[in-house]
Amino acid sequence: MAFPLLENFKVLAAYNAWANDRLYEACGQLHETDYLAPRPSIFGSLHMTLNHILVGDRIWMSRFTGTDSGITALDQELYAEFAGLNVARRAEDAHIINYVDGLDENVLAGWLEYTNMAGDYQNDELRLLLAHFFNHQTHHRGQAHALLSQTEVAPPSLDLIYFVRETA
Repeated sequence: MAFPLLENFKVLAAYNAWANDRLYEACGQLHETDYLAPRPSIFGSLHMTLNHILVGDRIWMSRFTGTDSGITALDQELYAEFAGLNVARRAEDAHIINYVDGLDENVLAGWLEYTNMAGDYQNDELRLLLAHFFNHQTHHRGQAHALLSQTEVAPPSLDLIYFVRETA
């Protein structure tokens, strides 16, 4: 039996929230100075890596919903400390789930016109943009997971199959 694309995105939205909850729970065990400490990575710290995921999510969600994200740079720091980022992350995950739950096959088969961060006009299939959206989160969550492994807190398993088994 085929797994409908829309159902797949609903699973990915729920998985995204689950994986973020697990990762943030682990990060919450760190002392703030260890959490904010500079680390060799593209974003320079665990905090800024998690921040970038939220930045990307807000940019894409604003495109999907036709709103203004207020974000002007991919490295814009949204919250200076873990607590604020944690609250915002949970709210964004709920927003993502609600958005995906409100989609239907006709919308999913459509195209989305938007302007990227460089100011260039784009017009892409929504289904491909959603796939990119969820892939982007997973990619950078993996980077955050690796940074967490450099601390005394063991990084949690974030594999999709564990989410599926846990929520089945």
